[in-house]
Amino acid sequence: MKKAFAHIKGDIFGGLTAGIVALPLALAFGVSSGLGPDAGLYGAIFLSFFAALLGGTNTQISGPTAPMTAVSMVIISTLIAANEGSIEKALPIILAVFMLAGLMQVGLGFLKLGKYIRYIPYPVVSGFMTAIGLIILITQLLPVLGYYAKDDTAYVSTFKPQAEAVILGSILNDEATEGLLVLEDFSETVSRGENITEAQILEESQNLATKSASGVVGALRVLPAALKHINWIEFVLAMGTIFIIYGFKRITTVVPSTLVALIVMTGIAVFFVPNYRPITAIPEGFPVPQWNVFTSLSLGQLTPYVFTALTLALLGAIDSLLTSVVADNMTKTRHRPNKELIGQGVGNTISALFGGIPGAGATIRTVVNINSGGKTRISGMIAGLVLLFILLALSSVASTIPAAVLAGILVTVGIGVMDYKGLRAIPFMPKDVQIGKPKGMFRSLMVRMSSEVIIMFSVMLLATFWNLVYAVGIGLVVASLMFMKKIGDLTAEKSKVTTGAKEELWADEKALAELKSDTISIKHVNGPLFFGSTDGFQRLAKEISSSAKTILFRFDRMDYIDQSGLFALEDLLVELSNEDKNIYFVHLPKQPRFMMEQIRLIPRLVPTENIFEELPDFLQHMNSIKK
Repeated sequence: MKKAFAHIKGDIFGGLTAGIVALPLALAFGVSSGLGPDAGLYGAIFLSFFAALLGGTNTQISGPTAPMTAVSMVIISTLIAANEGSIEKALPIILAVFMLAGLMQVGLGFLKLGKYIRYIPYPVVSGFMTAIGLIILITQLLPVLGYYAKDDTAYVSTFKPQAEAVILGSILNDEATEGLLVLEDFSETVSRGENITEAQILEESQNLATKSASGVVGALRVLPAALKHINWIEFVLAMGTIFIIYGFKRITTVVPSTLVALIVMTGIAVFFVPNYRPITAIPEGFPVPQWNVFTSLSLGQLTPYVFTALTLALLGAIDSLLTSVVADNMTKTRHRPNKELIGQGVGNTISALFGGIPGAGATIRTVVNINSGGKTRISGMIAGLVLLFILLALSSVASTIPAAVLAGILVTVGIGVMDYKGLRAIPFMPKDVQIGKPKGMFRSLMVRMSSEVIIMFSVMLLATFWNLVYAVGIGLVVASLMFMKKIGDLTAEKSKVTTGAKEELWADEKALAELKSDTISIKHVNGPLFFGSTDGFQRLAKEISSSAKTILFRFDRMDYIDQSGLFALEDLLVELSNEDKNIYFVHLPKQPRFMMEQIRLIPRLVPTENIFEELPDFLQHMNSIKK
């Protein structure tokens, strides 16, 4: 106990500073997600406290982050659209998906899968992070310009026919549910239709307009209208925020420039700008558990979103563990990845129960904590308590923050989150992919590119303009396929099949020269024989001389064989057996031998007596045959 509080002074100051830094970002991410600033604040409170309490990185500060918010934004907008544009109707399923993602993170920790997160290829992570930055930048263009689609009367009016159709469809659906829909008599439908008010049509039109303007594509769609209707008050507030954030850093980094920008621009707006647009009011008091997550949903409703929740869980795991590595480098300590995943998962689960958005380990806040003296998990817990105090005591003050100020903060977050290291490396990456043919009439169109750059840009473009979840999945598949192709090519290049006369003998094979080398063919299997190298293996194996009567396979350097490689080898051995070749194995490792014995390749095609531990045993056997 005494040891836990040995650094209490540094932990208090670190947690206090990190909590204050987290406030504007939590509010901004909440607004960006679509659930409101309170959701961001709730997420920061519960995740920061419980991830620190139960996690495996002592100095980590957790909360909503740009990548997690970007994915959450897509999930939220999709589910709201699927629930007639109503946040109230969609909220239970939204929070259920977030809760499921948290439980999956706990599962990843208990299954001890934390160490495997690092195997995700860098180009996929780089493309994803750059896409996150672009998504935040593009979607914040509208609030920076002070444009909100639902307030544009001309734009909203274009959705009136669709709004009427949606309302009519809702009436028909209600009648079908109540058993009142009769095709021969629409009198009930007409009666209910007459009760539709202009206010209802306007509200539905505004929902459709907001949906149409959401996301990257939607923002770009209405950008021309936004430029024509710039709200200069909102624009100046946003630009002033951006200017202070970047400018104040040149003066000092002791005080977080984001916090300075938030306080200064909010003060200017409150005292000098009478008609600015504030953020959604933050409810006062302790957050209330959203028990309808359990009472109003069935397992069948959640099933279609299992993969979405898994993607969110994996992203949170990656985000958190990368921050843990940063913390390790700064503190010269070593985090516990599986315990960290459990802590993050518990934090996200509890956060979702109280209506918060999911998050992960936050690099900037963690660095601030460490530089301010934070040494133990107490600092992260204090950061959460600081945010809780702000919620309970200062929620009315926080509700006066201009929406444009948070938009300006998010613009700087979007700029900062992009992977400039990966982008700068593009000209220097090896061009290992050839598009086009070196011969023929189109040879002038041949282009050589880097496979890693292709993966990075594919993930970036797909994530930005299509779907974040699918982009990562496609990127992982493409990266894996390209990796297997490279390994297969390298394996095939090293694996040679020539006659004994042409074979570059290994140092211990010089004694083979005393034998009739023209009748012996040596197959050196260099490296693993797996599904990525079977094509090269089969192709090279056909080069075995037809005059060779004895085929020697040396497996000294083949430590692993998978099912694809096993069957490729079997096909070759069947072909050689049909040609009456004598087949011998030398130095067959344990795993490949076990696999061969399982399908009876040994002794069906290669008798046990034809398998030798060492080359001298094979040579002695061949000499005995000669005699």
